[in-house]
Amino acid sequence: MDLSSDKIKRILSKYKFNEVAIEELQKIHRIYPELKPFTGTYTFSDSSQRDLLKLIGNIPVKYEGRSYNFPIQLWLIDSFPFTPPICFLRPTSNMVIREGKHVDAKGRIHLPGLHNWDYPKSSVVGLLNEMIAKFEEDPPLSTRSTTQNKDPYELLAMVSNFQVNDGSVRHQDQQNIKVSVIGGGDLGMASVLSIVAKCKVSKLVFIDVTESSTKGGTTDLEIFNVPKVEVSRDLSSSAGSRVVVVTANAWSSEQSYVKVVQTNVDMYRGIIPNLARLSPSAVVVVASQPVDVMTHVAWRQSGFPPTRVIGAGCNLDSERLSRVLDINLNTHKQAWVIGELSDNKVPVLSNTSLNSSTRPEIAPASSATKPLLDRGFEMINKGQRSWSVGLSIADITNSILTDQMKAHSVSTLAQGWGGIASEVFLSLPCVLGANGSTRLAGISLGEEDDSKLKGSVSSLTNLMGQIQI
Repeated sequence: MDLSSDKIKRILSKYKFNEVAIEELQKIHRIYPELKPFTGTYTFSDSSQRDLLKLIGNIPVKYEGRSYNFPIQLWLIDSFPFTPPICFLRPTSNMVIREGKHVDAKGRIHLPGLHNWDYPKSSVVGLLNEMIAKFEEDPPLSTRSTTQNKDPYELLAMVSNFQVNDGSVRHQDQQNIKVSVIGGGDLGMASVLSIVAKCKVSKLVFIDVTESSTKGGTTDLEIFNVPKVEVSRDLSSSAGSRVVVVTANAWSSEQSYVKVVQTNVDMYRGIIPNLARLSPSAVVVVASQPVDVMTHVAWRQSGFPPTRVIGAGCNLDSERLSRVLDINLNTHKQAWVIGELSDNKVPVLSNTSLNSSTRPEIAPASSATKPLLDRGFEMINKGQRSWSVGLSIADITNSILTDQMKAHSVSTLAQGWGGIASEVFLSLPCVLGANGSTRLAGISLGEEDDSKLKGSVSSLTNLMGQIQI
């Protein structure tokens, strides 16, 4: 590998483990000589930038007896090889990304080897071998047809709907509907009982991973033999779940809020990758706090596409708001609360009625709707008890299990929605079904509401930059 250019030598000189990095690059060249080194400026999720080395080239992928060259790009962080590369597909103009388990809509690659990186056991050569194997199972690129003028996110959702509703048996086996709830405590218990009451499940596994205040409660579930509920302490009991609900919190006595959040993040590190491995087709529903941050963390740690990692977010407030507007103010339209689960939440209205069979859209802000929404928002009960959140989680779970295609306000990857450039998770209206979530199109908000959303984006980006995932 030619590392002799002045630009490359200058960038490499800033790497913390310069000699080890060069040695690793030579190893990569021996096995994958088509990967060439270049320099570039990488922009991180917090908008900070850094001059880094990147490898660009093709990897050979065989599918149905034919060989294809998949273009990739690996950004090497300045602590390489002790930290994993940031990997992307680089589709050409005649290619379209097929979002799936290992690749998101932006082309970023998510693999177990990246999330479990442990140098020197881990290497880029091993990672590329894993990448090829996974892509041969489920190719993430396809040829762009003449109709590929739409948003790939929408096209993927459309294809998913065809697969589910084409009359063939594409629905998963209705006799084997398994849901797992991870985390003890009052919220975990409330979620279990609410899901059993509302959803048609064949088995619900309740896994208490913390020393919770409801330890006696989990014992009572076993004593009284609640139908379809299995209590466990082992994450492997969750294997094969359709939906995995994570309510676990591990708050410490630290004074710093960042350190308190870091405690939860550290706990997730031992939970989320295992859950993803045990139930690779599941939709993950996060209810741990702070929910927007923890949903973001769960997405990063799981390797799942963002459509299959959502947070309970503002769903409870949204359902309450729709009810208040319908009963008290006679709107007969669905409403959602969007944004961060904080004081910066913003109410928006649908342009379709509650009972309409057409796909809902967010109505543009107007001088007529804003006073109505503000009044309704003031009227709702903003307190959230465990049983209330448990009912909300059951509502979300039911929409996924029954492929209901109902619009919920759930925490999802907000990047690209309404001009949001940062990689943050916020509650947005999403249609939920068997394949996860599909965002409704973004709109322009009024100046006040737009300011609130931007404030949340800024604070979440700042917090994500301070924690170690």
